Amino acid sequence: MGQIQYIADENNKITGVIVPIELWREIQSEKETAYLLKSAAMKKRLIDAKNRKKSIALDEACKKLGI
Repeated sequence: MGQIQYIADENNKITGVIVPIELWREIQSEKETAYLLKSAAMKKRLIDAKNRKKSIALDEACKKLGI
């Protein structure tokens, strides 16, 4: 993974950063998960989905969703 780059103004005050896209996606994913886990109902749904043993084929899921 590449380095984080800092952007500074003429007074050397840091005004921004450039991060590698892989790191950005990881940060976004963690933020989304934290947001979802704030809701008790969503937390239960995520845990249930994670622990689910039975699955269906992608084609079957698409057919059920009408796509």
